[in-house]
Amino acid sequence: MKKVSWGVLSTAKIGREKVIPALQQSEFCSVDAIASRDLSNAQSVATSLGIGKAYGSYEALLEDPGIEAIYNPLPNDLHVPLTLAAARAGKHVLCEKPFAMNANEAAALREVAGQVHIMEAFMVRFHPQWLKAREMVRNGSLGELRTVQAFFSYFNVQQDNIRNRVETGGGALYDIGCYPIVAGRFMFEAEPVRVMALVDRDPTFQTDRTVSAVLDFGNGRRLDFTVSTQSTPYQRLHLVGTRQRLEIEVPFNAPANGSTRLFTDDGALPAGCNAVIHTLAPCDQYTLQGDAFAQVIRGELPLPYGLDDAIQNMHVIDALIRSERSGQWEVPGQA
Repeated sequence: MKKVSWGVLSTAKIGREKVIPALQQSEFCSVDAIASRDLSNAQSVATSLGIGKAYGSYEALLEDPGIEAIYNPLPNDLHVPLTLAAARAGKHVLCEKPFAMNANEAAALREVAGQVHIMEAFMVRFHPQWLKAREMVRNGSLGELRTVQAFFSYFNVQQDNIRNRVETGGGALYDIGCYPIVAGRFMFEAEPVRVMALVDRDPTFQTDRTVSAVLDFGNGRRLDFTVSTQSTPYQRLHLVGTRQRLEIEVPFNAPANGSTRLFTDDGALPAGCNAVIHTLAPCDQYTLQGDAFAQVIRGELPLPYGLDDAIQNMHVIDALIRSERSGQWEVPGQA
C-alpha cells in the first residue's frame, strides 16, 4: 500500500513527542510537512524530526497538493475551524480530542461529510488492551458488565498552560474526562441515557479542576469517573461484571516501549489474591491509530469512528456541563 502523505498543523507538544514519531514508525504513513504561525518554529521542529517541509501558516500547508491527510493537534477552540478548512481543501483529518467546544460546533462539519474522512483521535480505541477488554465483555468472560469505573489525573497549576484557559477549552472534563466517556461507550457499546456531574473549579483559572460524573447507560449499567488537573498523577480503568472484574493498569497513557497488563479477578479471595495477569506485548497506540486511518484513506478499511461518533461524545460532554449548572440529571442531545 502506498504511504499516505501527512501534514501537521502546529508544533504542539503531543504532536512533537507522541504522534509524529509514531506516524514516522508507521508502515502506511509519511509525515512530510508541518506548519506553525511562526515559520522559524516550524523549521526548527521540522529539522529536529526530519520532516521535509515547513510552512509559516496553516493555510499554506492546506494548499500543498501533495498532502493527503492532516493531523490537527491545535487548541480545542481551533479543532473545528481548522478541520473544516482542511476538509474543504480536500484533506482527510485526524483531529485531536475533544473534537469541539460543543456538539453544535462539531455539527458544522456535516457540511463536508462524505467528501473526506474525519476521525477524532482517541488512540486508546486501537490499543490491544482495550480491544482485549472489550472482547472479554463480548464473550461473557466477565458475565454481564454492570459498571465501568475510571480515574484519571495529573497536577498542573501553570498559569500560561493552555489546559488552564477556559476560553480555549481548558479544564479536566475537556482534556481528560473525554477518555472515561469514550471508555464507557466503547465497553458497553451503547450510549448513556442520562448523566450527572459534580464539579470543582479553580478560583483563579475558573477551569474545572476536578469532575466526578455518573453516566446511566440503562438496564442497570453505569459509568462513574473522576478526573482532575490538580491531583497526584494516576489512572486506572475497572470493568465490573456479574462474574469477574477486569482492571486495565495504564488505560490511557499506555507506554509505547513497554508491555501492558490487564487483571481479571473472580473475587474468590480477598485483596485480589486470585487475580490473573494478562500481559500484552509493547506497541505504540498512536502508530496503530495512524495505520488504521491511513488504510481507511486507501480504501482498505471502513472508517471505524466518524463524525457522528465525535458529535455524540460532545453531546455527552455538553450534558455534563449542563448538569453542573442545573444540579440535576441531563440527557445528552437535549439542550
